[in-house]
Amino acid sequence: MKAFLIDRYGQDTGRIGEAPAPAVGAHDVLIEVHASSVNLLDSKIRTGEFKLILPYALPLVLGNDLAGVVVAVGAQVQRFKPGDEVYARPPETRIGTFAQWIAVNQNAVALKPANTNMAQAASIPLVALTAWQVLVETAQLKKGQKVLIHAGSGGVGSLAIQLAKHLGAFVATTTSTTNVEWVKALGADRVIDYTQQNFESVLHDYDLVLNSLGADVLAKSLKVLKPGGQLISISGPPTAQFAQEQGLSWPLKHIMRLLSLGIRRKARKQDVSYAFVFMRANGAQLQHITELVEAGIIKPVVDRSFNFESTAEALKYVEQGHAKGKVVVTLK
Repeated sequence: MKAFLIDRYGQDTGRIGEAPAPAVGAHDVLIEVHASSVNLLDSKIRTGEFKLILPYALPLVLGNDLAGVVVAVGAQVQRFKPGDEVYARPPETRIGTFAQWIAVNQNAVALKPANTNMAQAASIPLVALTAWQVLVETAQLKKGQKVLIHAGSGGVGSLAIQLAKHLGAFVATTTSTTNVEWVKALGADRVIDYTQQNFESVLHDYDLVLNSLGADVLAKSLKVLKPGGQLISISGPPTAQFAQEQGLSWPLKHIMRLLSLGIRRKARKQDVSYAFVFMRANGAQLQHITELVEAGIIKPVVDRSFNFESTAEALKYVEQGHAKGKVVVTLK
């Protein structure tokens, strides 16, 4: 089958080539991929940033989001049948959505929202699950609480704003001048133009910060939280708890404990908690998200669409950091 692969970590920009057709296990759904979306995670995997915790075999088919049609199911699959239109973020150990077909464990799959096309649906799983697992599962965000969502015009930010508003929170976000009105339209109550203001100087007494940016923003984010608040980062540094959840070795647990030691100490001094969330596949949560999309509560945000032959160009565009919402690659 045709696929977009990398042969080595580092400067390899990837290539369109042939890959073996996926084997379908008893609990797997074989999906013909109609569209996929590009995430910064794809870029970080390509450069080898995660090779210690995600030891993939090379050559590797990239891609972490998909929408498509079920063409076959394993012997133990009961929830899906050939012809179903579905979407998914595959489990991290079995990525590879930049391909004609992929076999995905049924527990990671959900029916595609009926009111979306394939490109829109493909833009949703990874970022929506990230937002859900930060706001609902980890933070347990409640009505009336105040949350700061960094990079509101990005893939995760644009979905997280909508979900936080649905949960009844007061939402602040950071973005550039050109996107201020756009993120307000998504539901943000307070928008900080980072080219004009320092968010840590004007925001105070927040219950939660969702950080997707670098270490400098992470540290400054502590200043906006009230005692008992939560700082949750999806961009690191990882913690020993994360290493334990991933089943990593003791040396890696120790390394991650050290990597996050500084921010955890600073957080404790201000009586706030720090957590690192690495999104995981979850079909049941994705089905909840389907319901929110079909109800018009969450709307997918697609910035640009590329054809499959231009996947390398799509990756490069995402790496520039200027996309509003998500970037999609279409295969059908």
